Amino acid sequence: MGIDPGSTATGFGVVERHGPELRHVAHGTLRPGRGVALPERLAALLSGLCEVIEEHAPGVVVVERVFVAKSARSALVLGQARGVALAAAASRALAVREYAPSQIKQAVVGTGSASKPQVQAMVTTLLGLAQEPARDAADALA
Repeated sequence: MGIDPGSTATGFGVVERHGPELRHVAHGTLRPGRGVALPERLAALLSGLCEVIEEHAPGVVVVERVFVAKSARSALVLGQARGVALAAAASRALAVREYAPSQIKQAVVGTGSASKPQVQAMVTTLLGLAQEPARDAADALA
């Protein structure tokens, strides 16, 4: 299960591996709401991620490693959302893997500087999806 954490939108994606083949199971975006105070958004994020984990019982959770944000405030809020994602996985005793965004893009698209639309298109192709997932969900599926 992949998680693309954010305080207003957190993407998740679940895939199964069968040998060299990947099969899409589920994906979505958790949106606690912009007008809601940060503690309530984080609580909603924790609840939503725990529900997804319970439903799909992944063997491992993958979370993007922190990158430099545009502002210190953005970095702190993103770090809090990442902490919630890590806590959700740890509360179910799941293994966690962390990768830099550039590593994920390199593996999926072939270049570490790929754009979000390029990631969306490649995820759609690789998983044989009928339509492109939202950006946050595509990042989580990647």
